[in-house]
Amino acid sequence: MCGNEALAEAAIIAGCDAYFGYPITPQNEITAYMSRRMAEEGRVFVQSESELAAINMVFGASATGKRAMTSSSSPGISLMQEGISYLAGAELPAVVVNVMRGGPGLGNIAPSQADYFQATRGGGHGDYRTIVFGPSTVQEVADCMQLAFDLADQYRMTAVVLADGFLGQMMEPVVLEKKPGRKLPPKDWALTGAKARPQNIVRSLWLPEGSLEELNHKLQAKYDRVQADEVVCEQYDTEDADVVVVAYGVAARIARSAVNKARHEGIRAGLIRPITLWPFPTEQISMAADELRIFLTVEMSNGQMVEDVKLAVNGKAPVLFHGRPGGGVPTVEEILERIRQLSIPRRVRTA
Repeated sequence: MCGNEALAEAAIIAGCDAYFGYPITPQNEITAYMSRRMAEEGRVFVQSESELAAINMVFGASATGKRAMTSSSSPGISLMQEGISYLAGAELPAVVVNVMRGGPGLGNIAPSQADYFQATRGGGHGDYRTIVFGPSTVQEVADCMQLAFDLADQYRMTAVVLADGFLGQMMEPVVLEKKPGRKLPPKDWALTGAKARPQNIVRSLWLPEGSLEELNHKLQAKYDRVQADEVVCEQYDTEDADVVVVAYGVAARIARSAVNKARHEGIRAGLIRPITLWPFPTEQISMAADELRIFLTVEMSNGQMVEDVKLAVNGKAPVLFHGRPGGGVPTVEEILERIRQLSIPRRVRTA
């Protein structure tokens, strides 16, 4: 299946009750697929009049305790930021899929990773976070949907699946199956009718003095738990690596090929691939930096994740960057040449 359709079917398997979305390339297959399959399953599908409407429909459905999601691409996700901030303020779970394209502005429809800051820093106003996944294969795109819905419900947060035009459009073999979910707390906060119980109030407006600050402290404590418990990353050939490449998504696939070629040439290279972009694998990268290594961050952007890598390394080792912005895609040979260049100082030191 293509990535967009695999993602959509995986969301249905994960129990998505309602989908709201507006067409935009390169994620149109998600909306088209959901328009057919959600009806077949007797669930809710609405093609909204805009991305602003879609995210606010997600807010309404989530407030009733339903599993709700939307999807879009970069400019459309920008329009949703106010709604995502409202979801955070009201502590409502939701899943948002961004199949990234080149920017800024309308940009182009080529694959990009330039929405990393937007996703991992909240994107809207206020002190809030979203859980962010950066899958690198069609199978992983599908697999992360169950976890995205579960974590959204567990922590009452928005979970973002950050794909790109390549992952959305490419076709790969995929196994779609219902997997055991997490044991989740009851949604006793949901707006389901207050007969025989006290009313629930879902809101993000807190006017009494100190009440909003109290909410922010509560949110921060929750984000600290997510950071401690939910990091997912892959380490590949890093045990003896002199040069450690850090990359996610499609860029990580290309970087892995470069690492394999470097190993074939006798260069000790490795790869750290964050799968959760937030929470970020800070501890794993920090531990790798305890050895005498050089880090090379590879992105399909002008450099955004590289800042998190530098924070994790915390001055213990050099951190360099190789990227292509505006829909440009790094090649294996480009990355391999950078690895060759960076391996020379290490060879000299150990000679």
